[in-house]
Amino acid sequence: MGLKAWWRRVRSEDEQEVETFEVPAPPTEQDVLAALNQVNATLQAQNAPPVVISRVVRIARSINQTLPRLRESGLGSEEGYAVVATATDYLPEAIQGYLRLPREWADTRPIDGHKTALLILIDQLELLAATMDKILDAANRADAQALIAHGRFLQARFGHAADGGDLSLETP
Repeated sequence: MGLKAWWRRVRSEDEQEVETFEVPAPPTEQDVLAALNQVNATLQAQNAPPVVISRVVRIARSINQTLPRLRESGLGSEEGYAVVATATDYLPEAIQGYLRLPREWADTRPIDGHKTALLILIDQLELLAATMDKILDAANRADAQALIAHGRFLQARFGHAADGGDLSLETP
């Protein structure tokens, strides 16, 4: 085999690899909501404890409120990734890890120091909930800051609200 034949073969293999590799599309809002619905269905089907369901509901509520804000506020990709990963990966994995265990064993047997699997799951859910709340607050704060900035502009342009401002269009 000559050098040219070898080079043609290497180039054709590289071209085949490039053509067959496809980057998956990023998850959409509908994908995130579907993942949350799947978690909820799993919790209901497996008869999860109310303490777990209430925490998952809190996380889902924050995510539902954050999704439109992420689209509108232009938060950086780190926050968006955290929301999507929580709904599609972190939350389902935590729930599945707990639900794979026999219920009585998971709820009564200490596995990490003095913590049962249930307490470990609750700690994980609390961490996820607090993180989702922080991201929602950041998204809302961005709009609140824009409102404050607009108010300062109006005060600079027209004066203070208490004296009615100066509506004169003539320059003094």
